[in-house]
Amino acid sequence: MTYAPQVDRSHYGARYRSKDRWLSYFYQLSLVRKAGVSSVLEIGPGEGIVTDVLRKDGIRVVTCDIAPDLEPDVVGSVTALPFKDGEFELCLAAEILEHIQFEDVAVALRELARVSSKHVVISLPHPGNVMFCATFKLPLFAWRGVRLQVPFFWKKHVFNGEHYWELGKKEYPVSRFVACAKEAGLTLRSSAKYADDPVHRFFLFSVS
Repeated sequence: MTYAPQVDRSHYGARYRSKDRWLSYFYQLSLVRKAGVSSVLEIGPGEGIVTDVLRKDGIRVVTCDIAPDLEPDVVGSVTALPFKDGEFELCLAAEILEHIQFEDVAVALRELARVSSKHVVISLPHPGNVMFCATFKLPLFAWRGVRLQVPFFWKKHVFNGEHYWELGKKEYPVSRFVACAKEAGLTLRSSAKYADDPVHRFFLFSVS
């Protein structure tokens, strides 16, 4: 299926930069830094905040998006990436795959695995009813978080103009997405949600 941009440049304004958005940026950056790579392909850079920080960290970043008005380095689709095999050490696709139909996700995952030589970082919406959420710190220990959340496993997702599907909803359990990634040649290294960002799940894969 051919996809068109769903939003224009004006979408990325002050209202877009919510606390959840900044936390998502933080965890994206943390996973890329953890991977210890020197080159990154970022799919869907949005307003370029993650791009800028990674470049300031000394990482070579190439951006790719289907929307020319966002001024990516390369205009292209995640389902047909215009790059050579293994051209980058890591591919980052943060809140991207929910914008294509799930039937096309397998194609996108194979493309991410193809152009990456080491790792793929993905984040996706994983909403649910938060029953309890807290962060705390003890002396000599890092910050910790606890969260009790019930995914919307009984809800059937309805396309809302942007998201074709979301993790945790009916027909889209995390296990189905991970199995799809495995078939695409990706090995799961970590999968996490965080108490201070309960609406996203973050994945780190290595390329098999």
